[in-house]
Amino acid sequence: MSQTHLLNITNISKSFQGLKAISKVSLHIDPGEILGLIGPNGAGKTTLFNLVTGFLKPESGEIRFDGNMIMGLKSHQICKLGITRTFQIVKPFAHLSTLENVAVGSFNTTRNIKEVEEKSWNILGFVGLEPKALDPAHSLTLPGRKRLELARALATEPKLLLLDEVMAGLNPTEQHEITELVFKIRESGTTIFIIEHHMRVIMGLSDRIVVIQHGEVIADNSPKAVAEDPGVIEAYLGKGAVIA
Repeated sequence: MSQTHLLNITNISKSFQGLKAISKVSLHIDPGEILGLIGPNGAGKTTLFNLVTGFLKPESGEIRFDGNMIMGLKSHQICKLGITRTFQIVKPFAHLSTLENVAVGSFNTTRNIKEVEEKSWNILGFVGLEPKALDPAHSLTLPGRKRLELARALATEPKLLLLDEVMAGLNPTEQHEITELVFKIRESGTTIFIIEHHMRVIMGLSDRIVVIQHGEVIADNSPKAVAEDPGVIEAYLGKGAVIA
């Protein structure tokens, strides 16, 4: 067990109108890891992301990042520390160019216009959107908008990147291309925490997978062990199903 977890979540809980959305969840992420998060619809996955990134405040427990307590911080303060997320529904600034959308994220780390422009061009090259740099964001295809969402997040220079269903709506070829890009992001030094419904994708992408049901962790193991766990299979897909 690593002595230097990048993210430590300990016994956090969150309720909405008396209903427990997250209940005493504990997990950790190590530097350089890709941690998958799966569970049925309504299990609390996005709520957990919202708690980590400061969009919601836990009622109890602790969240530490790089050894520092981040509970109680606002989302923009947490972003400054190095945690960035994407969202299920991609909403770029439609009236701005692709380049300008990335520049918005770049201002998280610098106010120098020349640095912002140079960094934004580099990131667009990294995600494969450089040819679309000057096009309006609303003209991008869905795969292009997914790449733009990743580019905007990368522009904030995250140590930990939370990806919320980045493959949603993509065909198998497009999923493969984004998977390769996620690996490339990890290779560049960014740790990744990812929610994904496509089982083949998450099993092939993750070093380790956490499974939650009804807001509680029911498994935390290797993809192979999770895929063979009878409790996970029943909770996620129903009795008699197989995770493939």
